Amino acid sequence: MKNLVSLIFALFVVTACTKSENGISVENADTSQHTADFPQRAKDMTIYEVNIRQHTPEGTFKSFQEHLPRLRELGADILWIMPIQPIGKKNRKGSLGSYYSIRDYKSVNPEFGTLDDFKALVSKAHETGLLVILDWVPNHTAWDHTWITEHPEYYMTASEAKIVGKELGVDADYYKKKGMGELVYEADWDDIALLNHFNPATRAAMIDAMRFWVTETDIDGFRTDHAGHEIPMYFWEEASSALNPLKDLFWLAEWDEPRMHLVFDATYEWGLLGLTEAVAKGNASAEDLHEHIQKDIARFGMHPFRLNMITNHDRNAWEGTIRERYGDGGKAFAVFSFTAYGAPVIYSGQEVGLNKRLKFFEKDTISWEDPDKYFPFYQKLNQLKVDNPALWNGGYGGMPEKLEDGNKDVFSFRRTKDQNTVIGIINMSGENQTVRLSQKELSGQYIEAFTGQSQSLGEIKMSPWAYMIFTKQQ
Repeated sequence: MKNLVSLIFALFVVTACTKSENGISVENADTSQHTADFPQRAKDMTIYEVNIRQHTPEGTFKSFQEHLPRLRELGADILWIMPIQPIGKKNRKGSLGSYYSIRDYKSVNPEFGTLDDFKALVSKAHETGLLVILDWVPNHTAWDHTWITEHPEYYMTASEAKIVGKELGVDADYYKKKGMGELVYEADWDDIALLNHFNPATRAAMIDAMRFWVTETDIDGFRTDHAGHEIPMYFWEEASSALNPLKDLFWLAEWDEPRMHLVFDATYEWGLLGLTEAVAKGNASAEDLHEHIQKDIARFGMHPFRLNMITNHDRNAWEGTIRERYGDGGKAFAVFSFTAYGAPVIYSGQEVGLNKRLKFFEKDTISWEDPDKYFPFYQKLNQLKVDNPALWNGGYGGMPEKLEDGNKDVFSFRRTKDQNTVIGIINMSGENQTVRLSQKELSGQYIEAFTGQSQSLGEIKMSPWAYMIFTKQQ
């Protein structure tokens, strides 16, 4: 349970802590010194997804550690590190394999370094003011995991999968056998074997493995892969009950259902990601975004953190780069993801305009050249979020409110928290647009965040994909 006393105390102390101009929280740089528990502790935080393999030419923990000051300068707060365990060799995809095909839950992939290297990385991240959450894969293992032979009862059989599949409403051929007796894999993921979390022994073994990383490496939480579907909710209740007493942990689920927030602090907003891509292609409108957000709030409430992102490892590898999916509107939708709703995520390389699909099963190093100056753009978005409580995550921020602007191609919104008001106007089209904000309550002078200029709101002309974020202290 979250510590009520620390939450109350944090109202007076934490809100006074702000990031400096380079994004570092001067008053509280060392993450071991905090006065609030999750989720409040993450109320204004940005998550940064780390692809260790591709982040540096070496692709190691040691080489990535050199990037920590730069990421703190960017304004990142929580490092979500993609899985670091050894990758299965049996049925491996590509030469290096998928991070998500794990051969041993309690070891480190030698491709990235040693366990001591990872411990040093976590320690240095904490010193730098960064939190570390580990990408956890509870749904399946590699085919050469020791459990396959030592504990086959941990896995889903074809007959069991048939029952589960019927309950989930999936196609009859969704679960397939791979020449390993009755064990099955899921969808087209033939490099993994599906676990059976309806078995208490499976759950106990998985929780034991998770406990190892909390106690041995001092990580700050988990991003859990494929967290719903075949995994019963009571597994997560058992896991959180066992692990939270060890340390205050941040729980992020790659799933999109309200029930997950019985345990998790944050969940994916997959629907919003897909809808923004549709808007960018002209297949949906800004009006659709307003409607979607209000439905999402009605379904989830304001308390949960809902991830609002425009890329991640899956989207980049399999669907395309930000430019491929958003065209010239990439920055406009990045502004949307940081200001309109939810908790923002940055993927490795996004902050320098990554414009290639990173190979998933091979080495494919990110280029850190930044000719179009994306780094200061994302740095500004991070600082804007921290400086304005209206933009904070979940219920710590303000409720998104649609502003009538007379234009279905422009996303205009207002968010207010206490004495802080933020108004956003984002042209979500490749055409010039005009908006007219005539509400009396919008009178007065506002500061536009990207120019620093003071102006009143009324009729505003916008170039293609333009964005304006106005702030006001009442």
